[in-house]
Amino acid sequence: MQLYEKNLIYKGYTIQPYSPKAGTGLSSHELNQPGCYRDVKDTTVVAQFKVVDGQKLPFRNADGTDYQVGTNGQVGTNCNSSLLAWTTTPWTLPSNTALCVGPKIEYVLVKSFNQYTHEPINVILAKNLVAYQFSKGFVAVENESELNYTKGDKQIPYFIAGECIGTDLVGIQYEQLMPYALPAETPEKAFHVISGDFVTTSDGTGIVHIAPTFGADDARVATESGIPAMLVADKKGNLVPLVDLTGRFRTEVKDEVFGLSQEYVKADYLTDDEKATELAIQKENLKSIIPDLKAYMSVDERIALKLKIENKAFKIEKYEHSYPHCWRTDKSVLYYPLDSWFIRVTDVKDRMIELNNTINWKPESTGSGRFGKWLENVNDWNLSRSRYWGIPIPIWSSAEGDERIIISSVEQLKAECDKAVQAGVMDANPLADFVVGDMSKENYAKIDLHKNYVDTITLVSASGKPMKRESDLIDVWFDSGAMPYAQWHYPFENKELIDNRKGYPGDFIAEGVDQTRGWFYTLHAIATMVFDSVAYKNVVSNGLVLDKNGQKMSKRLGNAIDPFTTLEKYGPDSTRWYMITNAQPWDNLKFDLEGITEVQRKFFGTLYNTYSFFTLYANIDGFDYSTPDVAWNERPEIDRWILSKLNSLIKEVDEAFEIYEPTKAGRLIQEFVSDQLSNWYVRLCRRRFWKGDFTTDKISAYQTLYTCLETVAILGSPIAPFFMDQLFSDLNAVTNRHAATSVHLADFPKVNESLINPELENQMNIAQRVSSLVLGIRKKEKIRVRQPLQTIMVPTLSKTFSDNIIHVQDLILSEVNVKELRLLEEGSGVIVKSIKANFKTIGPKYGKQMKAIAELVKGFTTEDIATIEKNAGWNGMIDGENIQLDLADFEILAQDIPGWLVSTEGDLTVALDVTISEELRAEGIARELINRVQNLRKESDFEVTDKIALTVECSPEIQKAIAENQAYVCNEVLATEISFNTLGDSAFVIDLVEEGDAKIELAKQ
Repeated sequence: MQLYEKNLIYKGYTIQPYSPKAGTGLSSHELNQPGCYRDVKDTTVVAQFKVVDGQKLPFRNADGTDYQVGTNGQVGTNCNSSLLAWTTTPWTLPSNTALCVGPKIEYVLVKSFNQYTHEPINVILAKNLVAYQFSKGFVAVENESELNYTKGDKQIPYFIAGECIGTDLVGIQYEQLMPYALPAETPEKAFHVISGDFVTTSDGTGIVHIAPTFGADDARVATESGIPAMLVADKKGNLVPLVDLTGRFRTEVKDEVFGLSQEYVKADYLTDDEKATELAIQKENLKSIIPDLKAYMSVDERIALKLKIENKAFKIEKYEHSYPHCWRTDKSVLYYPLDSWFIRVTDVKDRMIELNNTINWKPESTGSGRFGKWLENVNDWNLSRSRYWGIPIPIWSSAEGDERIIISSVEQLKAECDKAVQAGVMDANPLADFVVGDMSKENYAKIDLHKNYVDTITLVSASGKPMKRESDLIDVWFDSGAMPYAQWHYPFENKELIDNRKGYPGDFIAEGVDQTRGWFYTLHAIATMVFDSVAYKNVVSNGLVLDKNGQKMSKRLGNAIDPFTTLEKYGPDSTRWYMITNAQPWDNLKFDLEGITEVQRKFFGTLYNTYSFFTLYANIDGFDYSTPDVAWNERPEIDRWILSKLNSLIKEVDEAFEIYEPTKAGRLIQEFVSDQLSNWYVRLCRRRFWKGDFTTDKISAYQTLYTCLETVAILGSPIAPFFMDQLFSDLNAVTNRHAATSVHLADFPKVNESLINPELENQMNIAQRVSSLVLGIRKKEKIRVRQPLQTIMVPTLSKTFSDNIIHVQDLILSEVNVKELRLLEEGSGVIVKSIKANFKTIGPKYGKQMKAIAELVKGFTTEDIATIEKNAGWNGMIDGENIQLDLADFEILAQDIPGWLVSTEGDLTVALDVTISEELRAEGIARELINRVQNLRKESDFEVTDKIALTVECSPEIQKAIAENQAYVCNEVLATEISFNTLGDSAFVIDLVEEGDAKIELAKQ
């Protein structure tokens, strides 16, 4: 009703996409659903439209004089000349009423021979397309005298005889190509050359065949030039196209040999049985042309054959192109003249664009690109659908269409029916039993507003004329766009929720990217036109789920994965976590079952093991969080660090969820659990939980780890609702810290900014990064971690960096089993670095300046590299443009030093002394022995406090190493003595340096 009152609805007769198989017109957004445009191979024809004899053609010689076409001595008089026009839809040729040229395009007259009939021809086409049309089988000649050709020659000569521009051709009259019928109105104005600004020379001939009944551009230029459409009178006297609404030719298009009458113009409209029937008819009709016809010939193929025989086809070929199909029936769409109701979307286009710019699109590129560009080129919305089931257009019109009424409610319709009964145009009111204001199901069950009921209702106009309902239904996409209001039965109920913006607009919506021109569009269009508002504040445009190789899943390819089997085997949480953290929701996901297994192991397995570790010792010590929180200044630094990281996590995850980036949130949680909590905090704090006394330090460890687990459960619950609920419930069942019975009822954690210590986080980050680089070198060189090494060298980046690394140097040395850490001042020359541009990152940002940047970087000195590392990037002017590069835009490599191995990551470099002295080697052997003895103690079920006597059988070199570190070994394994003797077969064989190079035996003391 509001759209009608705002003059945004109108009735028009225009060329619209039409689906004969669905029996209805389609809107432009329906035609742009994914998969609607498909590549098809069609029979195409370059047709020869013969110019009417006696007309002067405007072609000129190279010297500017008129070219003499005729043979009767008259300058420029036509002699069997034709205009070439290309079409991918030969079925539209019977409806041709004009040919269109580009006003500024250069055209030529070419003399040659028809490749099918071998007759001489003079043809007109765009100059730029001569080489394209006269390609295979043709050869250009310099002089007209060289135009010698006999059937059977390998090549057909052609000669460019004259030139002109498009405006010179306008007005030329040509013979009707397929004279089955004439336009019912002003036929004398048909079959002329007209001008159009849409004509190009990208393909075809530069001359466009115009069938105004089957193309929007065709209809526009024809109307502007006064060219009639090919409309004929039906039995009722109505003017109709040569193709009916079922997609068949009318009886006017009748050919004794080639059929055509009442046949489908598109082959995909026919069933296999219908094709078989048609083939039998074609075999009989075409036997003189094709004695042994094997397969059904489409309308296009037969029209092409007919033109070929009649010397009206210059070229026939198969051509692959994109063609629209109906999203409901999968059948070809026709462009067809329809009498439809439209919404004037173009009137509010600017406002739609303006409001769209306020919506948070994920990804942003969809909102500004795919959706934004769609709005910039939006067409009026074809609202009419010629269907049976749906919402009837609530407009009643008089027979002349001069009086109309739009109905906005059942209440109004009932009242108008009463008027109609009083006026005598209806016998009774079909809505008489409906009680106005009663919103119950029972009341609404008394009426039916579907087409077959409301079409029987006749209303009366203000002047007393009977009015019938407009026969069409409303586009079902209008229903989806009206969802925000229809769900509240607005405006009849809950009016305040919409008017006061309480139940609208939506905080966010999510659907596949294919809905950009579907649901997303209709929601936005209706909200803009009716409420001058957005329908949604945020939108997540989902990508597609593909197989692990990036191919679309299908049963035919055997790469489809059953979601229910997957959920049953891997569980919903692992599946959800994998899908959300593996790719942003708006990106396509390469779905790999092995990825879910990895998530189970790396994330859920790690989190479960961390929880199991906590509960093992918490149950032993009876920890239930009943003691007050340990004061912040009494907590060890490692606790303060992990709680700082936890609060940073809360802040970042909250921000990620707030801006609709669950992938970022999930990855942050996953990284915290795996890298910070489990691999660093728990591993470094194990001894604190093992201690027997329930000290403040131990309580702090329990409280810290509990807080981390509880917080992770709440943060991760939107992604893994079942696992996190179980984790939360199990923790809370002991402590009762939350009144909530489920994690989904608990308050989302709030960040405590006072607990975030960036300096401490930075220090621990340095410790982790240095340790990772050193351990990476060890792994690469296969140097066991138990083998002590002497020195790490780290170039300093700044005094702050030096202070921070010194603060954590003991932790680093303990982690990597190295004796000392030395800091090097930048420029010391000990570590030499090289640098080059990272084309992968620079290319997308500065493609044009890529070479210049690479040359500049190639010349950077050691001092330049140090500055880049210190500033975490570089910026400057190149070719007049300001260039900003970050550290990732460079590849910085450090050269190894004799006896040292160097590794670099970003701005951090470490050099590890891999020289193993005899003293270090001996200590390494001792550490290996300690590990083996400790393992044997566990396997032998010794108590932690049991003293032992250790006997070792080994080589003299190993014995010497153990003897040098005897006190250290005895202290670690609680050995009262170590003896070296030959042991029997029952002794435990171990590897210390090489496989099976020692035996050990333990005895309790």
